[in-house]
Amino acid sequence: MDPLGAPSQFVDVETLPSWGDSCEDEVTASDTAAETFQKDAIRSPFPYNKDINGKVVLWKGDVALLNCTAIVNTSNESLTDKNPVSESVFMLAGPDLKEDLQKLRGCRTGEAKLTKGFHLAARFIIHTVGPKYKSRYRTAAESSLYSCYRNVLQLAKEQSMSSVGFCVINSAKRGYPLEDATHIALRTVRRFLEVHGETIEKIVFAVSELEEATYQKLLPLYFPRSLREESRSLPYLPADIGNADGEPVVPERQIRISEKPGAPEDDQEEEDEGLGVDLSFIGSHAFARMEGDIDKQRRLILQGQLSEAALQKQHQRNYNRWLCQARSEDLSDIASLKALYQTGVDHCGRTVMVVVGRNIPVTLIDMDKALLYFIHVMDHIAVKEYVLVYFHTLTSEYNHLDSDFLKKLYDVVDVKYKRNLKAVYFVHPTFRSKVSTWFFTTFSVSGLKDKIHHVDSLHQLFSAISPEQIDFPPFVLEYDARENGPYYTSYPPSPDL
Repeated sequence: MDPLGAPSQFVDVETLPSWGDSCEDEVTASDTAAETFQKDAIRSPFPYNKDINGKVVLWKGDVALLNCTAIVNTSNESLTDKNPVSESVFMLAGPDLKEDLQKLRGCRTGEAKLTKGFHLAARFIIHTVGPKYKSRYRTAAESSLYSCYRNVLQLAKEQSMSSVGFCVINSAKRGYPLEDATHIALRTVRRFLEVHGETIEKIVFAVSELEEATYQKLLPLYFPRSLREESRSLPYLPADIGNADGEPVVPERQIRISEKPGAPEDDQEEEDEGLGVDLSFIGSHAFARMEGDIDKQRRLILQGQLSEAALQKQHQRNYNRWLCQARSEDLSDIASLKALYQTGVDHCGRTVMVVVGRNIPVTLIDMDKALLYFIHVMDHIAVKEYVLVYFHTLTSEYNHLDSDFLKKLYDVVDVKYKRNLKAVYFVHPTFRSKVSTWFFTTFSVSGLKDKIHHVDSLHQLFSAISPEQIDFPPFVLEYDARENGPYYTSYPPSPDL
């Protein structure tokens, strides 16, 4: 209330519900059962954290109306931009703001500069300049937008600010795709709060009606409100989730350095030679010896002259390149197919991954991107024991993965995938698929044949995995009920079929 008793137009951030409080009944209603079987499940890189969720607020409204320590204003390099956010900030702050901005002498893209709030309820205004977006310079735009959010947060930390109100920095005027920008905003704030959460009490995302739906959709990915929401959100995380600070990862800029730059790569008994090792070649290449001659190594592989240890290192480097690419590419089109996802655990407590054959339009998608998506999803799953359930149900010739692709996938993936894969349940196989599987596991790859279990009905599958531990595509249930009759949920636990 103002002194005359009229209601104030400003909104106190302490009165706004936190993200952790929103939809609490809906999110936590079935969490007791969900969390029981998810204790040993693979966690998201952005795990459920009640304390962090309590610091985050999503609010539909004008950022200039927030009563907090500082609000964020998005502008241009001369700090004179006329966008809806800036115009509202200038109008409510009063003429003194323009005079103060002239002393700053502009602001570079990605930087953050501080002024007083003047007539605003907020004590300070943090001004930042978002990038202009062009698809050919996407990497530079991502890095600049990350810098905007990170520099604002760093400035808030240095000034001991207790609350910050963020506008959507990527203004429509600058052409940045809203969803891409929201991913960067949310993960940067999340990573900051993980490390410096004790320095700040509230972070408010002030959005318009058009922006609200996107934030509602993506917030659960980075700020899940329960273990169940965390598990459901995991498959929808983008390939590039940034580094430990949320900064976009650019594989081309990553320098690979040998573990021991002065030592030979092969397994040679050098430990006892001490200083007798010849180090004269150090420095003969840029950055000492970043990596061996790749072409030479491939030639030696063909000639059978590389040791087993060197072959393993070469394979690991190759896999790491695929993994870096998987984390940097936009794989949302593959993710939207819902052909690969994590569900519950089997009777032995092992993670269950589901592959839906009918959802893989082999002739319509880039199969290299499909391989990248598989690596992106499975890299953190395969560190522990897991099983695959493949639904071959109602697939056609347009859904069948050929042996060349499967062989390539098997050759590319890291050794942990093969070591920790304990079973593959091939559900609703046809005679043709059984023959193809036999030929592939007999002549193309080794060590996989004994792990394959052909499952003609869901009744058989439930002897290894409880029904409530699998998210079934509806057409699989309908097909099985039609062919084999309805299933029941009381089955004795058994580790193998």
